[in-house]
Amino acid sequence: MSEAWIQARQAADEPVVVAALYHFADWPEFTEQKAPLTEFCLAQGIRGTLLLAHEGINGTVSGTREAIDALLARLRSDARFADLEHKESVAERHPFLRLKIKLKREIVTLGQPVDPTALVGTYVKPQDWNALISDPSVLVIDTRNDYEVAIGSFAGAVDPKTAHFSDFPDYVASQLDPEKHTRVAMFCTGGIRCEKASSYMRQHGFDEVYHLQGGILKYLEEVPEQDSLWQGECFVFDERVAVKHGLEPGEATLCYGCRRALMPVDLASPLYEYGISCAHCHDSLSDDQRARFAERRLQLALATKRLGGA
Repeated sequence: MSEAWIQARQAADEPVVVAALYHFADWPEFTEQKAPLTEFCLAQGIRGTLLLAHEGINGTVSGTREAIDALLARLRSDARFADLEHKESVAERHPFLRLKIKLKREIVTLGQPVDPTALVGTYVKPQDWNALISDPSVLVIDTRNDYEVAIGSFAGAVDPKTAHFSDFPDYVASQLDPEKHTRVAMFCTGGIRCEKASSYMRQHGFDEVYHLQGGILKYLEEVPEQDSLWQGECFVFDERVAVKHGLEPGEATLCYGCRRALMPVDLASPLYEYGISCAHCHDSLSDDQRARFAERRLQLALATKRLGGA
């Protein structure tokens, strides 16, 4: 993708569609798809990240309306991906600087053998979610990482305090009991982690397991704010950092030192330094790390300027 192409798109002043997508499928030939999919996305001016694995596809990308529609149509033309989930929002500019397509062992790393195409929990639509999690007999679990939970979650949800999704099996083994926790509801950003987690729990004796279809993003898109049980903002893995109801950009920013989401109150800390550190990581960074982060801050600024802020 040339810089001239990018500038031409900027001149057209087209809105950017951001699409989060995933789908589990048996895809043994996934390695062969990297090159043609890369060529297709570059030709369409699509940016973002796509992860390809034997178990399916996962990622978030941005592009024009026509480009995103073309990508979704291409993926869904394979019968195994006909039901591919995706959530959309609109941004004034690309939240990604470039395109990355990666080959992985898993499209979301649990580290345990599970097959969501064979066994999974019960999907719950956003419109039915409030009633489910308001039932006192239901244990509600946030399957996201601790730094995501820190800026927002559903009222009353349990925070497993996991640093990585691969920590979730240890949480289940040490904190949950299928005899005691007979009804469990789980959620995550876009649905992929709680879908895989529900498959894992079903395999380990938890019979009544539910998960939010489309994840938090679909809930924030479809459930009116006045009816919502969501509190705070939802962390997203792109330059927007977080979104709120209606998938509008949130107020959170990202600490480049520790990758934590920071709310406006955190920016007032004397230990916060843009692009380098925040109160959570200030005392743990070495001089070498500070120098590298400062250089990265400079390079990001130069890249953004070179791309014209697209």
